This record gives sequence, structure tokens and C-alpha cells, in this order.
Amino acid sequence: MGELDRNELQEQVAGVDWYHSIDLGDGVITPGAVKLDSLPDELFPEMSGRSVLDIGTWDGANAFRAERLGAARVAALDHYAWGVDFARREKYWEECAARGEQPDHGRDETDFWDPGLPRKRGFDLAHCALASKVEPVVANFMTVDLSTLGNFDVVLYLGVLYHVQEPLTALRRVRQVTGRVAMIETEALYVRGHGQERLIGFLPSDELRGDFGNWFIPSEAALHGLCRAAGFRRVETVRGAPATRTRVT
Repeated sequence: MGELDRNELQEQVAGVDWYHSIDLGDGVITPGAVKLDSLPDELFPEMSGRSVLDIGTWDGANAFRAERLGAARVAALDHYAWGVDFARREKYWEECAARGEQPDHGRDETDFWDPGLPRKRGFDLAHCALASKVEPVVANFMTVDLSTLGNFDVVLYLGVLYHVQEPLTALRRVRQVTGRVAMIETEALYVRGHGQERLIGFLPSDELRGDFGNWFIPSEAALHGLCRAAGFRRVETVRGAPATRTRVT
């Protein structure tokens, strides 16, 4: 990348509202809320030579990571983070919170939906800067025909589970597209003295970081149980600073 190209890239990066921090090379790093070292490579399953599906990819940090780690094919799926006008939705949510009301989530993909997918700009810019071959897939994972996606050796389901209203259904769908291993990250519930119990916390409002888009948070035991009920044969919690992930096969 030449100096002029680098300057142009930095200018374009500055014009995007980033969620992920991504190293685009030559000292250009996107200023996302999720930092580069928040998910160390060693927490991820083996990627080399495998096919990978990243569900809820947003800016694509983990899809591009899979490619960097040698994946033979990577598909990056999203629609909500790419198409919802978050600024207008946030204003509506703030109004609901002030009135003590629950928001109408049906408005997300009607009143606040932009078919031009403006929030896909970050993914597209990183894709171009990295000369990536990651395949973008615009789809709602909960409703898309899974036969059109196919089967992947590795499935990444990171930071998504607590946003779905039907977590067991979601995990069953993850199992359907998983050939070898799935990696699941979620907000977790811990109740002192009840660590081995399968507990699930319900979030009917904006209790978790002011976000009305969160629904359920499981305890570790509950997550293991959900994964087994979804059809995964083996469940393993992988711990490492600063994060904890669950791998299932």
C-alpha cells in the first residue's frame, strides 16, 4: 500500500462507525469498540484448510481472522447489523425507556430498516483493504433456508445467542450447519452457590447495558445443556484471558 493509498484508507476508515477493531495493515487499525486482543487466536478452533461460517459477522473481524489463520473458505453472514439504522432505533429505544414502555421490535426491520445496508460499509472497506476472499452472505440466520448455506467445518457464533428470542432453536440451527466444531460466545449468568444448576436469566427490558435487544443469558451449565439438546455430542468450555468461549462438536 503506497502512502497516498494509506492516507485515503485512513480517511475512509474515519468515515465509518466501527464495531470491530481490525488491523488493515500498514499501521491502519479501525477504531472499533471490540479491540484486537479481545479474542486471542488460541481460543479459536483449528482453521487451517477448513471451511468457516461466521454468523453475525458485523464488520467481519472474526471472518477475516479465520482467513488469516488459513481457512480454505470463509462465509460471513449478517443482515441486522448491516441494515438497521441504529441511530434512529436508539432514539426510539430511549423514548421507550423514558416512558417505561417496551419497544416494538417489529419496527427494526420495517421503520428502521435501510435496504441499502449502510452499516455494511465497514465490512466492505475491510474486505477491500485486506484483498479478502471472504464471502458476504446477507441473510437472517433464524429464517434463512439452511440448505442454501450448506455445511461448514467450523461455525462461529460469537456474541449472538443472547440476542435471539429462541436460544434452543438458534443452537439447533447452528448444529445443522456445523460439520466439525462450533464456537459459541455469550453473556453468561453466575449465581453464587448455584454454579452447577442450569439457570437461564430472562431480560425483558434493557437491564443489560441499556440494550432492549438482549433476551436470555444462560449459566455455563445451562449453555452446555442447551448445546446437547441442540444435538452437539461434546461440549467444552475453553477459558483464556480475557475471554471464555464454549466449543461444541
